[in-house]
Amino acid sequence: MSKAVQQQIGNIALVVENYDDAIDFYTKKLQFVLIEDTDLGAGKRWVQVSPPNSNGTNLLLAQASTTEQAQCVGNQTGGRVFLFLQTNDFWRDYQLMKANGVVFNEEPRVEAYGTVVVFQDLYGNKWDLLQLNNAPKTRA
Repeated sequence: MSKAVQQQIGNIALVVENYDDAIDFYTKKLQFVLIEDTDLGAGKRWVQVSPPNSNGTNLLLAQASTTEQAQCVGNQTGGRVFLFLQTNDFWRDYQLMKANGVVFNEEPRVEAYGTVVVFQDLYGNKWDLLQLNNAPKTRA
């Protein structure tokens, strides 16, 4: 009997200008958790952050080490929305992020699939903050 295929995306690499600035943004402005920050030597670190109570997919913050990498910081997807931060309470997270100085590209809107707004990280990468219609609601 063969084992069923079981896979998941463990990390998504995000090229950043500076480890500490990126850690500060994600942990303070977005309330992410610092999962790991390990010195690998020669100026490299293994830095993982994740939204609170996430399912195990982490952002791997990778400091640009070449000119080519540095040119991609803030524009890893050619100006499209890059990452989708799903939440169970859109308005709670939107208000917290707004209070923390996160830059929003638009006003929140309701779509057929849920409530969404585009925001930027510290380098200008576009994200969606998104509460899907079928997401469990937070109790007050």
